[in-house]
This record gives sequence, C-alpha cells and structure tokens, in this order.
Amino acid sequence: MNIPNELSKIKEHFSPKVIGEVNDTYIKLAKIKGEKIPWHNHKNEDELFYIIEGALLMEVENKKPFMMRKGDLYIVKKNINHRVSSLEECCIKLIENKTALHTGTVHNEITKSIDAQLR
Repeated sequence: MNIPNELSKIKEHFSPKVIGEVNDTYIKLAKIKGEKIPWHNHKNEDELFYIIEGALLMEVENKKPFMMRKGDLYIVKKNINHRVSSLEECCIKLIENKTALHTGTVHNEITKSIDAQLR
C-alpha cells in the first residue's frame, strides 16, 4: 500500500478513511483543515495521531496546546478531552480501536459513522 496514493483518494476534510486493520484496531488516514472537530473524548479507547504532512494544533484538556508537525506522533489516552485543528491542510494517520468514533459521543456536521469510514 502506498500512503500518498491512499491520501489522494480522500477528497473531504474531517472524513477518516480506514486503510487497514491490525487485530482490534483500525489504521485510518484523514485530511484536516479548519476548526470543525469538537472537544470530545473516547471513553474506552486511546487514539494515536501521526503527522504525515502539514501541521496540526493539538489541544488536550489541562495541557498547553501544541503544534504537531510532519513525523510527530502523539497518543491521547482514553477519556481525555481533546480536539485538533489546522490552518492549512494536514494529512494524518490515526490508529484507534475499531469501536472508536472519531468525534466520540459528540455529533456535529463532520461526524462520520464507522461504516462511512470503511468506504
């Protein structure tokens, strides 16, 4: 699998796409641009962020916001409120349990079901 080729298939921001699975986790790619991701958490799941291209502002409850850049990796532990945003397009890889909803239990205009992420 070629990651740049897979990213080129993603046309919509804030719409993670599953590109593989390992045991009980999905490997996802997404493009982020803007501030539409709400504060949320994943009650029972950790979430791994890896920056492929661009820069991502990571905001985590009770921590100073920080910028992630190409090659950076961060794991948000379960039940921790967080959100991400990006002024310019940022390409990310996510690794999360198959049950993790990308906006947790918060639903807004960008929320995609797991089924939608598998297409």
